[in-house]
This record gives sequence, C-alpha cells and structure tokens, in this order.
Amino acid sequence: MKKTARIHSLDSLRAIMMILGLVLHSALTYNVTNHGDAWNLKDPETTNVATDFLVLLIHSFRMPIFFLIAGFFGAMLFYERKPLKMIQNRVSRIAFPFLVFLFVLAPILSFVFRYSNFTFEALPNVLVTTLTPFSELYFYIPKGTAHLWFLYYLLYVTGFSVVLGLLLKKTPKLTQKITEIFSWIILRPFVRIIFFAGITFVILSILGMPMIAPSTSFVPDANTFIFYVFFYLVGWILYTSKQHLHTIMRYDWLCTILAIILVISQGVIIQYAGLGLTPTSNSSLLIVFSALIVWLFTFGVTGLFIRYGSNHSKRMRYISDASYWVYLIHLPLTIIFPVVVWKLPIGAIPKFLLVVLGTTIVCFVTYHYFVRNTFIGKFLNGRKYPRKKIHQ
Repeated sequence: MKKTARIHSLDSLRAIMMILGLVLHSALTYNVTNHGDAWNLKDPETTNVATDFLVLLIHSFRMPIFFLIAGFFGAMLFYERKPLKMIQNRVSRIAFPFLVFLFVLAPILSFVFRYSNFTFEALPNVLVTTLTPFSELYFYIPKGTAHLWFLYYLLYVTGFSVVLGLLLKKTPKLTQKITEIFSWIILRPFVRIIFFAGITFVILSILGMPMIAPSTSFVPDANTFIFYVFFYLVGWILYTSKQHLHTIMRYDWLCTILAIILVISQGVIIQYAGLGLTPTSNSSLLIVFSALIVWLFTFGVTGLFIRYGSNHSKRMRYISDASYWVYLIHLPLTIIFPVVVWKLPIGAIPKFLLVVLGTTIVCFVTYHYFVRNTFIGKFLNGRKYPRKKIHQ
C-alpha cells in the first residue's frame, strides 16, 4: 500500500491533546470539587469554580480524541508498514518509554505530592518529614501508572486492534462493507454525531457513568478499556476512509461552539441545580450530555485542525516533537509550582496561570536543551535533531 504523506493536522491535534494534560493538571489544585485520592492537592488559600468548569471541559474530549487519533495512526502503521513493523514501533515508542518513566517518576511524584501537601498543611520541618520514608526501597517502587495510564491502556488497545485487524484481513468482504457504511456515515455531519453519540450513550449507560475516570491501577480496568478502545477503533476505521477527512470540516465551528455550550450547561446542572449530582453520577441526563459533547468536540476540534493546520508549520512541528516529553515530565511540576505561588496575594485564576506558565517554560526549555538533540529525543521520537536544524 502506498504510504500516506505526513498528515500535519492530525499530528498537531495529537500533540495538543497531550499538552492539554498540563493545563488540566494545573487547574485541579484550584478546583472547588474534592477529587479524593485521584487528586488530593488543594490550595488552602483560594479556589475558583471556573477551574472546575475548565477541567470538565478538557476532560470531556481530550483523551477520546487522543485515542481516536492514535487509532488512525495505528491503522496507518498496520496497513502501510505491516503488522510486525507496527508492533515493533509501538513497543519502542510506547512500552519502553512507559517502563522507563514509570520507574523514574514514581519516587519524584511521591516526593512532590508529600512535600506540597505537608507545606499546605503548614507542618514543621516539611522537607525532613517528606524525606523520612524514602530510606525504604518501597517508596521507589511504582504503586500505579499515575498520568502514564494512557500509555498502559494504549498497549492493551493496540494489541486488541492488531488481533482484530488480522482477523478482518481474512474477511475482505466484511471489511469492505464496514468501510462503506462508515464512509456513508462520516459524509453526513448530523448522522455521524447522532450515530456515534448514540453508541457512546449505550456504552456509558451499560458502564453506569457519564464520565470515565481513568484507572491508574496496574490491574486493567474494564470500563477504561471498553470506553477508549471504542474511540481507537473509530480512528482505525477512519484511516480506511481517510479520503473523506476533509468533510469533517463541515460545521466544525458550529460543533465546537455547541459542545462548549453543552459543557457549561452540564457544569451548571452539576454545581447549581441542587440535584446532588457529581461528574460521575449514574444519571441518564448527564450521560446524554457527555455522549453529545464528546462527539461534537471530536468532529468540531478535528475539523478545525484540518481546516487551519493541514499545512506544514515549523512551530507546530516543533511543538509536536516536544509534546511527548512535555506530557511525561509535566505532572511533578504542576504539583510543586502551586507551593511556589500559594502565598502570593492573588486569586486562584492568576495562580493557575502562573503554574501553567512555569510548567510550560520548564518543559520546553528542558526539551530543547536536554532532549531534542540527545539520545532521549531519539528514544521518545525515533530521531534526534541537530541544534542548527531545530526548525526542520
């Protein structure tokens, strides 16, 4: 099969979805909502409900779009480089970085969470108290996948898709029929939203939740797998109909605006309707919202990237190359920077923006000087760039 030219729009979209994790995690510390063990850090000086809405908005589409794009590029590797090459690529680009950074980041995350929480609690001798348990080997062993959960599940999803792809190769008539039906759906903006939102509604209703809280346990979680494998498979099939990608631009702005309106409405219902709902309540109303929102955003945001990001951009290519590193290392920074700014006489929103800015600067500076033209860059992205050619 003829190799597909680099699709700059989807490459950029994948990168931005990863980098949005930095924004989401920076906002959590200033949420009014109590996230329990999922995020036990909260600025004791100030919070702002606007950060709750921002987290709800980003979470509603970021990872579903990421898995959809991952499925598209996974299918590209499967059909254009053959299954074995795809498996080798996924092992080197996903499995190895996951294992390395899992062990590198585990003690760092333990330290920064303890240090930041103890500081917010105004405990004496914070540093000594934080370091006390680190004399035990136990603290250096990962207890879960943390923010690398998506790599963990991407391995399972990829393995499942490869097996399914090999089976479908043996049934070319069925594969052709699926492609034809998918193409018919994707060419009709209203139909594709209702169709995929309908399937998502059924999935979420069966799972009993309007929003999937990703599992960071090493024990695979069926809910997380089922939800995200669906988006991955949609992306996989989208590759087989890639000649219709440009049609996703139809009503892209309208879809995005409607999605934002629905997210705000959903947030108002959760926060102010007095119905006792939380973002994870098993409510048919919230499930309808979530199912529509995720696909309005998926087609809206993807369409906008195809519309405005299909041409080569040196800046976006650089950001795309950096995004993997940025995502891998950003989490400890979003945990420690709130301690740096917590005593400043400013509100939650300015603090949040400072945390985003500080984390972004550190991530990109370290990428530029310590990753891009080193073995780390090659390890993550398959190549390293000489400094004199950083924009190529």
